[in-house]
Amino acid sequence: MSDSLEQKNAKLIRKLVFIVLGMFGFGYALVPLYDVFCDAFGILGKTDSEASIEKIYKVDVEREITVEFITSLNESTPMEFRTETRKMKIHPGKYYTVNFFAKNNTDRNMVARAIPSVSPGPAAEYFKKTECFCFTEQTFEPQEGKTMPVRFVVDPEIPARYKTITLAYTFFDNTEKSVKK
Repeated sequence: MSDSLEQKNAKLIRKLVFIVLGMFGFGYALVPLYDVFCDAFGILGKTDSEASIEKIYKVDVEREITVEFITSLNESTPMEFRTETRKMKIHPGKYYTVNFFAKNNTDRNMVARAIPSVSPGPAAEYFKKTECFCFTEQTFEPQEGKTMPVRFVVDPEIPARYKTITLAYTFFDNTEKSVKK
């Protein structure tokens, strides 16, 4: 009888080890799976994390695309953050500059980082930023506010089906991470 109990326990342990390894593997694969999912369904387009080189495009004056700007804060980020322009009509191939405003609402120095995304996702490859506060961490003195420009162009090769592009930024408080570096 004890032999049977030992066999049952060994079988249970093998199953639990298999489940733990499966959970670890799934967690490890989650980021690449998320990227594949976003690419497949055209959501959460990632923009370049470095400045694009400003080049001359032929401006398509026949087309207008609406670009919307959205700002948000991570729930634990004690800042004020907004865009000075919520929406604008642009011509592909022409460069534009939009200003954003951020303010540290604390009495301590803060380091923050803005993470951009473009929607619909596939349009991100045509949205080129030559200047953006999102390329580096931003340091704020206590109660300091900053106006931060974003200079961009939409490549005229963008397919005609894209009539509206949304550029969204979420600011995160990275003060603790920066102190540990």
